[in-house]
Amino acid sequence: MKLLKYLMVGVFFGIVLVKSEAVSWYRIFEMFQFQSFHMYGIIGSAVVVGIAAIWLIKKSRLNSIEGQPIEIPSKDKSIARYIIGGSVFGLGWGLAGACPGPMYILVGTGVLSMFLVIGGAILGTFMYGVLRDKLPH
Repeated sequence: MKLLKYLMVGVFFGIVLVKSEAVSWYRIFEMFQFQSFHMYGIIGSAVVVGIAAIWLIKKSRLNSIEGQPIEIPSKDKSIARYIIGGSVFGLGWGLAGACPGPMYILVGTGVLSMFLVIGGAILGTFMYGVLRDKLPH
């Protein structure tokens, strides 16, 4: 029953991303060509909502569904990790035409070639695990 809740939230999230055209390769292409504000508006809205939600969680000391206090640890301040990580993420996003969430949504909409991208993402995750000690954190 608990998994059904997560499945329903995932399906709803997928419908929102499809209807907002956030999973459209053409919208992503427009974004990387600086031809449209569409994706920047979606990403900017997500950042603003995320900042507000984290501020609210920290300010009101909310608990999780299980009743445990929600703790958000501070991040180390390191520019290299964000530049390297962001560049690799952006390069993969630009090459594949999808970031991790939309990969599964695109499979659900019938874009079966995304299975190759998911395989590449799994391989990249494995390589990160192998090289983790050698990367800046």
